[in-house]
Amino acid sequence: MPLVSTAEIFKDANKNGYAVGAFNVNNLEMAQAILEAAEEERSPVILQCSENAAKYAGFDFLSGIVKTGAAKSSCPVALHLDHGKSVEACIVCLRHGFTSVMIDGSHFPLEENIAITKRVIDIAHPVDVSVEAELGRLGGIEDSVSVDEKDAVLTDPQEAKEFIERTGVDALAVAVGTSHGAYKFKGEAKLDLPRIKEIKKLTGAPLVLHGASGVLPELIEKANKYGAQLEGVRGVPEESIKEAISYGVNKINIDTDMRLAFTSAVREVLYTKPKEFDPRKVIGPARDSIREVVKGKMRLFGSSGRV
Repeated sequence: MPLVSTAEIFKDANKNGYAVGAFNVNNLEMAQAILEAAEEERSPVILQCSENAAKYAGFDFLSGIVKTGAAKSSCPVALHLDHGKSVEACIVCLRHGFTSVMIDGSHFPLEENIAITKRVIDIAHPVDVSVEAELGRLGGIEDSVSVDEKDAVLTDPQEAKEFIERTGVDALAVAVGTSHGAYKFKGEAKLDLPRIKEIKKLTGAPLVLHGASGVLPELIEKANKYGAQLEGVRGVPEESIKEAISYGVNKINIDTDMRLAFTSAVREVLYTKPKEFDPRKVIGPARDSIREVVKGKMRLFGSSGRV
């Protein structure tokens, strides 16, 4: 089916209390794996990319891949810009057929964040493109996103209410203790679940959890077995994800786990088959690994069987 907006996907998720995974994609194999997982799990799905990923693959190539895959899918598929840093970046994505964009004005004061978000909405909504914004700041490093721990600020529920009322944004990314990247936490992960519950109570809006990868131990173990050096990495526990969904999260971003699935599988092939030089045989297992990770996330998020 044709691509749909994230607002369309959120209608059922918000009504029935589950979350839809937004999986970062950088190339053909990642897109194939995510779409195959959606078909097998009968789940709606969001494929998203950062500005850097879109520049790496090409906005036209990446959108072309996703649109072609979605046309063959019987599940709702959205194409989303993750952490758009400017109005101009969002416009570029609209021109290339994205059905959802995020304008990240979280580094601005509240009034400026509202202003830039409204500007994107005024451009996107007339062409049925959804808009996500962020209030508060997450820590960590992932792609072009880097926020020192001391600068991470949790989302204020009353500000969230005001922000949504004044902008009409389709979804709001909230800072509740998650972090970008693989090195998320120095100690035990602890999300501010009551904050999620309060924001949902005040707004009723679809809420987004960024930096939510589990940094799956089996992927770390496999990567390290075949030459990686990933020590002291921690992710968000599955129980915390389930609780966050029960309190009102409807979109969960997954990037780090995708990278780990890809890299660990490629490392295994190159390590165990040193004579192999066929890219298809090197990257093919990575596609399979990502597909299984995505399927697991869909079951965890409660989106499996919703189509």
